[in-house]
Amino acid sequence: MMRRLLGSLGMATGLAMLLSPASHAQSPIKTVPGVTPGTGAKGYVQPKTPDGQPDLTGFWTNSTYVPLERPKNVTKEFYTLEEVARMEKEAAAREDEQTVPGTASDVHYDGTQFGLGRSQGTYARNLRTSLITDPPDGRIPPLSADGQKRLADRNEARKRRNINLFSVEHPNGRYDAAENNSLDDRCIVTGHSGPPMASAGYNGTYQIIQSPGHVMILVENNHVARMIPVDGRPGLPQNVRSWTGVSRGRWEGNTLVVETSNFNTDLSTPGSGQPAFWYAMSANMKVTEWFTRMDTNTIDYKFTVEDPSTWTRPWSAEMPFLATVGPIFEHACHEGNRDMGNILTAARVLEKKAATEAAAKKGSN
Repeated sequence: MMRRLLGSLGMATGLAMLLSPASHAQSPIKTVPGVTPGTGAKGYVQPKTPDGQPDLTGFWTNSTYVPLERPKNVTKEFYTLEEVARMEKEAAAREDEQTVPGTASDVHYDGTQFGLGRSQGTYARNLRTSLITDPPDGRIPPLSADGQKRLADRNEARKRRNINLFSVEHPNGRYDAAENNSLDDRCIVTGHSGPPMASAGYNGTYQIIQSPGHVMILVENNHVARMIPVDGRPGLPQNVRSWTGVSRGRWEGNTLVVETSNFNTDLSTPGSGQPAFWYAMSANMKVTEWFTRMDTNTIDYKFTVEDPSTWTRPWSAEMPFLATVGPIFEHACHEGNRDMGNILTAARVLEKKAATEAAAKKGSN
């Protein structure tokens, strides 16, 4: 409910996106799965920046209907074109489905009205049944014993902080305090900012800017700016941590390789601004990303997640980033930073009303 309440207050952001050229309806671009880094369209010559580095600059989107993990009822690696078309049509219909006016489920904004529907913009038509390419079953590996214990401990910590919205003991749940809400609801950091930069349901646009010694990736979702040094500087001490980790990059031929570690592992709040598979991560997790420009309109993006303390083996995924139209408008998240204050104030009003009614009922007995 809270997400929908926040969403209903995101009208200004949605309107800005509606006015953005990037949100205008475009035909989906078909991509070829299984491409190899360092190769591209026949005869394609990768452009260079003024300082001689491979040029990745521009506006890109990783929007796709392909799920991170392969659905449990699917056993093959690739769909046919007909199956993809049917899957995309069904997924778009679910996203665009309208609620009944005046009902609780109607407390949200209509994403398609503001150009937020994936089918309304550029997205990657990929034949893969999952973005995960390794393990071969297309799914995140099982948690190790340590990972299972860590996840259980963090789930217990969330319960102790009265996170459960439907808690009988604490009926206001996450509305008791700002700290009881997830990092993305508090607009500190949202999911899919990376790394890895997995596809989001909306606001999946990225702007890449290069300068001598640095690559900057501006993420549309909550306007996170990833600053990636590529000048050979060392990493930071283990006690210096960030929600998006500490990244260091290097060039290997035409490919940008980025290694990220030093993630903040305080995941005792729900959502935590990262995908659900992050909840069991350890302080030793490392993400390696590869960016290779394949042609004018495509960057091949691959990543590998390594954390022996969490998963029984590393796992990898691949997806294309497609050229799209800029600029990126501000994702205001909490417009004017008022939403959290308003939500908590409303909760206190309801508490006071309930206390007054309880006192009146007691006095009448």
